[in-house]
Amino acid sequence: MMNGMNMQQMMQQARKLQKKMAKEQKELAAESFTGKSPDDMVVATFSGDKQLTDLKIKPEAVDPDDVDMLSDLVIAAVNDGLKKVDSATQSKMGKYTKGLGL
Repeated sequence: MMNGMNMQQMMQQARKLQKKMAKEQKELAAESFTGKSPDDMVVATFSGDKQLTDLKIKPEAVDPDDVDMLSDLVIAAVNDGLKKVDSATQSKMGKYTKGLGL
């Protein structure tokens, strides 16, 4: 059975951990992640909180007779960028959820 002192120490540790997590989430949100389509025809930039902040499309990617190709390039760039955000999030924040079954 825990005495009051151990519970107080646990609460202090939990608050420290919570502050550290919040700081790392803020740092992650401030980072920039770039996703690219094949041949870098489309480049999508995201913040660490998965907000699209920039989208660049090379003129040669725009073919009025093949709009589907442009759509595919945009999707590829966006998915690549989101994978990079997810990977960085897991790398940075995964230590907090390890073993919790999340």
